[in-house]
Amino acid sequence: MTQHRSHPRENKADDGDDVPEWVDQVMATVAAEVRRRRKELGWSAQDLADKCEEIGHPIPRNVIANMESGRRSNLPLVDVMVLAEALNTPPICLLYPVGYVEDVQRLPLQHPTTSLDALRWFTGEETDLGADDDMLRYFRAHHAAQEQMRRAQQDEEHARYQAKTAHNADRKAKALRAQAQAAVAAEKAKTRLYRVRAFIEEEGVTPPHLWPDVISAIESTGTNPDTTEENDL
Repeated sequence: MTQHRSHPRENKADDGDDVPEWVDQVMATVAAEVRRRRKELGWSAQDLADKCEEIGHPIPRNVIANMESGRRSNLPLVDVMVLAEALNTPPICLLYPVGYVEDVQRLPLQHPTTSLDALRWFTGEETDLGADDDMLRYFRAHHAAQEQMRRAQQDEEHARYQAKTAHNADRKAKALRAQAQAAVAAEKAKTRLYRVRAFIEEEGVTPPHLWPDVISAIESTGTNPDTTEENDL
């Protein structure tokens, strides 16, 4: 069950001691989430230590206990990554436990914000990205275009089957319309995919691998869309 709690610091960031306080807050948030997740799994600190050792980066039980109690003075990023893997949760959710911590302070000298907004900032999902973020945007657009193409191809295959097995003319006509719409959607997704790949290559970067089923879908159409202009990337 989701438990809502506020971040320990509720005051505004306005004094010279804010930087060390912020560091302590980040560590406290991670420690609290490690403890919460560990208890949720019914594990002891030793169980968690054993799991970290299995992963290949040992974190002794006493180190975990000191972290959870606030006696540990530092928390390396590699430890956060391994603890997250051991606890079967994304590392970002240890830093920004959405649903369990309402507000966090992204950086010192900043006002608190919601944990979800902080998470989106950390992962680059904010909408007000600058020009320097184009490659991240292109790679995400590439992934989305492949998903769209896969979904459209699946919809087209399903509609084709529905048309083939329809028991009357009305159902067949409806299925054929759906098939045509899916084919258009697949073509649009393929055009978008080609354009994204072209922009990535123009920057001297190798585009991501195409998924096998997407490659098959592209080969089945046989056309190479125009890639000369950007289209809502």
